[in-house]
Amino acid sequence: MSKIPYNKPALTYADQIQQLKVRGLAINDDAKVLHLLEAISYYRLSGYWYPMLLDKKNHQFKPGSTFETAFNIYKFDRELRLLVLRELEKIEVAVRAKMIYILSNSKGAFWYKDANNFKDPIKHADTLSKMGGEYQRSDEQFIMAFQQKYSDSLPPSWMMLEIASFGVLSSLYSNLIPGRNKKDIAHHFGVNDKTLASWLHSIVYLRNVCAHHSRMWNRIMRIQPLIPLNTKNQWLTNSNVANNRAYFVLSMIIYLMATINPKNTIPKKFNDLLINFPNIDVSAMGFPVNWQQEPLWHK
Repeated sequence: MSKIPYNKPALTYADQIQQLKVRGLAINDDAKVLHLLEAISYYRLSGYWYPMLLDKKNHQFKPGSTFETAFNIYKFDRELRLLVLRELEKIEVAVRAKMIYILSNSKGAFWYKDANNFKDPIKHADTLSKMGGEYQRSDEQFIMAFQQKYSDSLPPSWMMLEIASFGVLSSLYSNLIPGRNKKDIAHHFGVNDKTLASWLHSIVYLRNVCAHHSRMWNRIMRIQPLIPLNTKNQWLTNSNVANNRAYFVLSMIIYLMATINPKNTIPKKFNDLLINFPNIDVSAMGFPVNWQQEPLWHK
């Protein structure tokens, strides 16, 4: 199929509202919709009314489709992303701490600089370059104090990894030479090292989705985490689920948080969210019919 130049014109807010009405979306309060289009934008909101289209090519809505329904999905998605971000922060901090402790005690304070600890020297050099950039840009007091006192090009891992991005952390772990240290870090979180490397990569992706306020609700995840074959702790009894939907990554977060904070209330928070937004179709998020019977989700 040959490509064509994009030639659709920009529309005023009034024209956007009129276009939605012509396409069959019920709007009861023009003033409210105008305010939301100004504050959020037509294009961002369109991701939430897209599933309500009967004819996606001609943008015709199913009978009974309302702007209010789309906005409720948007609000649910926003709350879901906030919930996920709060938990990902805890996972990031915990993984960071365990890597620092195990590898520093085994390989020394500057283990992350030694190419002999990593499988791919080119990937390691690239990661080290990124860390150098983060070190130079940092305005943390402890980093500036280190720069003033010591001649080392980079600080020890317990300082460096505190300012490194989670993407860098994930790359470091993934590139570690397989061995006891890598296995011990993964075992602490109840999975094997290949699974943890895959999950960390997925978490970096998911964190970026949430941090950029992108739609998570019915997203097909581009980065798909491994489905674990053996786990130390309770995992899904029904593992025959798609690993590219919200249900799987939420289950992954709950699993990791069982080690980090056994008293976490993620399942309850999610259920409360569904109570507040009863019209949300969880099947669009990859939730199976019997998901509430899963022991992992019993909290």
